[in-house]
Amino acid sequence: MTVIYPRKFRDQLTAQAILDRVVEQPEAHMVVLNRYRFNEQHSCKDLTDLMERLDGQPKELVRELSHHVADEARHAYWLSDLLCDLGSEIGTPPGMSYISEFEHLLDTNSVNNKEDIIIDGIAAINVTEKRGCEYFAAHIRALQKTEQTPENIQIRETIEKIMPEEVEHVKWGNRKLAEIAKVSPEHKIKVEQAKRKYAAIEQAALEYSMDILAGAEFRRLEHLVKIVETLPMWQRPQYLSEHFGNALFNGKLQETRFEFAQKAWEKDPAAFFEKFIPMFFADNLKGKK
Repeated sequence: MTVIYPRKFRDQLTAQAILDRVVEQPEAHMVVLNRYRFNEQHSCKDLTDLMERLDGQPKELVRELSHHVADEARHAYWLSDLLCDLGSEIGTPPGMSYISEFEHLLDTNSVNNKEDIIIDGIAAINVTEKRGCEYFAAHIRALQKTEQTPENIQIRETIEKIMPEEVEHVKWGNRKLAEIAKVSPEHKIKVEQAKRKYAAIEQAALEYSMDILAGAEFRRLEHLVKIVETLPMWQRPQYLSEHFGNALFNGKLQETRFEFAQKAWEKDPAAFFEKFIPMFFADNLKGKK
């Protein structure tokens, strides 16, 4: 079976490069931790929705998904406790939301039979868990390299508690998809198609949530086209028409840009012109500090 790994942001910035910067900026660090908390909290809703669609069958899968919900809820309260202990906020994180963008790009209406619901559900879970593991591992390494303050140690220890369970979630998803693929050649094709589709959706969600620079709208369209290319021909026109507007004319993107620019201006007007403006219009992220 094809093994799909998370790709870099804009094919340039690794998770490690991003987290190495984040841990050196206290305000950004708290925002990232709150995003982790929000994503773990929100995944409980997504898993519950999948269980409700399955309506108790197959029983063993629903049981395993119930355990998964418990794990995600535990991660959310560990991160909530951490942020409260650090005196930080635990409300809805500012800016674009990775998990919300991922949900917007899903196409659940085209999946009706239970077999396809299971394949798509597990593939979607698996690809987001892989991204989570990538970022948690990079975060731990970044914290090991930075100043060992009590706060940083507490953050690292919390993420280290979460990490093994996230790794097990990825292994579980890999195993389940492999089991389904072995049923028949038709099942293998379905699994491979689902893996490609949700890998494209997940990458688009990451890019949508992080890319606010000039030209982001056109890059969003490029990712949308990549998703469409993974779909059966008869589903492509409807999917493209439903998601085209959100990709090209997104109010939240404009709002996030304005908030980011405003904060940069308020923090340092000189740096706003010297750093923010050139960065905003930069075509390439390599080498940017």
